Amino acid sequence: MSLLELDGVHTYYGDSHILEGVDLSVEAGEVVALAGRNGVGKTTTLRTILQLTPPREGSITFRDESLVGLETHEVAERGLGWIPEDRRMFSQLSVEENLRAAIPDPDDVRDGLRLAFDSFPILEERRGQDAGTLSGGQQQMLAIARGLVGDNDLLLVDEPSEGLAPQIVADVAEALSKASEEVTMLLVEQNLPLALDLADRFYILDKGCVVDDGETAAVTADDERFRRYLSA
Repeated sequence: MSLLELDGVHTYYGDSHILEGVDLSVEAGEVVALAGRNGVGKTTTLRTILQLTPPREGSITFRDESLVGLETHEVAERGLGWIPEDRRMFSQLSVEENLRAAIPDPDDVRDGLRLAFDSFPILEERRGQDAGTLSGGQQQMLAIARGLVGDNDLLLVDEPSEGLAPQIVADVAEALSKASEEVTMLLVEQNLPLALDLADRFYILDKGCVVDDGETAAVTADDERFRRYLSA
């Protein structure tokens, strides 16, 4: 049984048909990359899983329980976390306060902070600093750490390297690699070499449909399978 499974999912924005029968699965303990050009439905897939943009057709199950029709907070309570592209942290709160806010059980705060700081030592150094004053890479690390301490079994990660300088991208890649030791991930990432390096398997979306999938160990970023659907 897959941890997460989408079967024949159709999602609309108004009259616009965005996802046209998406099928994918994520097994416990793996990282799965969702690749494709801009505008093909990658972020919509994440939003649909979270029921922020509920599907009109198809099924979405997490641990064999249907998510369709639940409120987003109910989806989160089942162990799904989201790291959106814009990170959505509390910029006026400190690093530690942001982490504490992400830990659902007060009895788990000490262990949660230890996990975050062991995973990302720079955050312990900056624990009293306002999150809004961190560098872009440090903010992304904080966003990932918030997902880790939130008692999530699956993290939906949306474009973690977007807009970051190359050296910071390398830092974020290392942070995601560390995080993947603790939690399963579904990763949307335009940086294909980064996505393939982190992921165990991939799906390619085009025009709202899954058009290819496979194991990352069997491909490279310049593979014809990617050039066909990701080239401008």
